[in-house]
Amino acid sequence: MNNHLSYWITLAHLPKITTKTKNKIIVRLFEQNKTVVDFFNFSEDILKKEFDLSSSEISIIKSGAGQLPNNAFLAESLLEQGYRIIPVISNEYPPILKKNLKYNTPPIIYTKGNVQILQEDAIAIVGSRKANDRSLIFTDNIAKKASEKHKVIVSGFARGVDRQALESALKYNGKSIIVLPQGIVTFSSGFKKYYKYIIEGRVLVLSTFYPKATWSVSLAMARNPIIYGLAKEIFVAESSNKGGTWSGVIDGLRKKRIIYVRKPGINEKNANLLLIQKGAKPVDINGENVESQTTNESLKTIVSESNQNFNEIENKILDLLKKGIFTSKNIIDKLQLDWSSRKLTNYLKNQKDVITIKKKPLQFTHISRQIYLKQQSLFDTMK
Repeated sequence: MNNHLSYWITLAHLPKITTKTKNKIIVRLFEQNKTVVDFFNFSEDILKKEFDLSSSEISIIKSGAGQLPNNAFLAESLLEQGYRIIPVISNEYPPILKKNLKYNTPPIIYTKGNVQILQEDAIAIVGSRKANDRSLIFTDNIAKKASEKHKVIVSGFARGVDRQALESALKYNGKSIIVLPQGIVTFSSGFKKYYKYIIEGRVLVLSTFYPKATWSVSLAMARNPIIYGLAKEIFVAESSNKGGTWSGVIDGLRKKRIIYVRKPGINEKNANLLLIQKGAKPVDINGENVESQTTNESLKTIVSESNQNFNEIENKILDLLKKGIFTSKNIIDKLQLDWSSRKLTNYLKNQKDVITIKKKPLQFTHISRQIYLKQQSLFDTMK
């Protein structure tokens, strides 16, 4: 079996070949009653005809085979250190991940801890790294309820909501899966911190990336679908209108996943209401369902008020610019706007009726004033 693992590692981390293509290869091998070892020994003709692979893909596979000796040593080293290497065909592989991700399922996962956790019901609590106190209280409440019901908490181990979800699960004697945005052997400090809980069988550390891969933004983004994929239920504490939480929820809603989003307070600045508008289920700070009708009315009111306020601000800015030439800071000071200079500058640059005067700092005026000044100058010349 250990020999097979080196082949699985090699297949899983072949560069420039999509996860979907790798899974099609695995399915085809299963249909032919062949193994991944057989795959790396097939001729180019078979790879092309029976697996529908391109010449460039075949070249990558043949080149990747050169990593088999190194990966055999890696597999042996990982097993000796207590890690588990679980191919997608293994009975230990979480079925919910295959169900949710389908052909985007990672061909192999690396774990340390109680692998039985992968077979238990799990929820994910996700949200911003800079979450407010209300979001963290919500996270704690959801983790407490889930732990009492013996549900596993899936955590991405980022600051903010992710870390709170993990700590709350442990506080309430629950279980957690830590999904890493890096290779599993690079999590040495984390293993020291959570060693007690790993030994007790309450924490499982999981990675889908090459074991020695270090943290990167791209890996952090690629990890998010795994967090969502391991969970039966998804709870969103707080989201902006971009980034990992937002894209994960939008993708989940597109796939008809049921996602619960905390209904925010009136003065909160986040995108939670927008996610609810797009189909997420609103819940209160305790995770209890909120009447959708009430939420929709609140959303319409807030959006309407927001549009009204914006229109008022826009009119004030344009009226001021008709009277002279101003920098963004001048405008903010005169109108007492709750905007940053950068936000106002970007806004003004995109307005067709506003002229940008390229000085340092940039200055702005209304096109009607510029026309008036030109006419006045021409009139003076004619006198």
